[in-house]
Amino acid sequence: MLFHSSLRKELARSFGGTLVVLATIVMTIVLVRALGQASRGMINPSEVVIVVGFTVLGQMPSLLELSLFISIVATLSRMYTDSEMVIWFSSGRGLAGFLAPLYRFSWPILLAVAAVAMLIWPWTNQQIQSMKVRYEQRGDIDRVAPGQFQESANGGRVFFMDNGVNDKKSGSNIFISLRNEDGDSLITARTGRIDFIQDSRYLLLEHGQRLENSKTGGLDVKISDFESYGIRLPDDALKTKDEGPSKALSTLTLIQDPTRPHLGELAWRLGLSLSAINLVLIALAVSSVNPRVGRSGNLVFALLAFVVYNNLTSLGQSWIATGRMSLGGYLLTVHGGATLLGLAWLTWRHHNGSLRSVFQWRGVRRSAV
Repeated sequence: MLFHSSLRKELARSFGGTLVVLATIVMTIVLVRALGQASRGMINPSEVVIVVGFTVLGQMPSLLELSLFISIVATLSRMYTDSEMVIWFSSGRGLAGFLAPLYRFSWPILLAVAAVAMLIWPWTNQQIQSMKVRYEQRGDIDRVAPGQFQESANGGRVFFMDNGVNDKKSGSNIFISLRNEDGDSLITARTGRIDFIQDSRYLLLEHGQRLENSKTGGLDVKISDFESYGIRLPDDALKTKDEGPSKALSTLTLIQDPTRPHLGELAWRLGLSLSAINLVLIALAVSSVNPRVGRSGNLVFALLAFVVYNNLTSLGQSWIATGRMSLGGYLLTVHGGATLLGLAWLTWRHHNGSLRSVFQWRGVRRSAV
């Protein structure tokens, strides 16, 4: 049918272009944020690209539903501006007649939003969390970079090495600051290397000096020179957390363990799918444009409606997590209310904002029955 095919072709072009632009913007923002985290030592600099990829993949539900919303509003607004809607209305097509082709075009995108929100989103968060934990729990010596001061995992040691070799097991011009319950120590050495002694790792320093300052309140400082000095290194076996944040848990786990934070996260994931369905309805209702005025104001209003709805979806997560609302009450109030509001708005637009025509239309339907 000409009506369906022409509408779907224009929606596809608009949706593809909008998605590429939004994905590029989000990727740039995420890249800048990831580089900042890498500079602060929160993630491995060599894994920045992987973190950006996982983050953008996890943000795809929001990108897909926003791209779909913008493409519908932009396409229908252009049709209003170019008087194409007048032609379709005069041929017997009302505004409600656009629902079928819009949802026929949107259903693959709506399924993708649901799949990514329920399955891909927790998986990407698990991968990012795993990389962060693995990088944070790396060994003290692995943290050392030539020419940089590095702090140990527990904050009790500060290392500095002038230069090292490729295997990261030896270096020269070494500085170590130790802090424990007995006092503070400063150790300098000309060279150092890592060696195994009785299945334990030791940092063996050569030709250096140790300065000790006790915490007993005295002013005495003990200075000693050494030809060889060994420091036992702690075990670097990775310790995995028993439970990660709610966003890194699978949807099945959230259902099986319905705590408040888990229900909040589950409500957010369900809310993405439901909001995507409602946004198609809302986009059709808000796309009406006066050709004499232009469509810029209508686009701003449509984006404002999207921002308000999206913020309500995010607020619902905190409301459920703090016990202010139940999961069912939230879904009925926010998303059910959005559905009723969209239907009422669409009915108003369908009858050109006339209550009289709405009641007349209902009367005709009842008499026909």
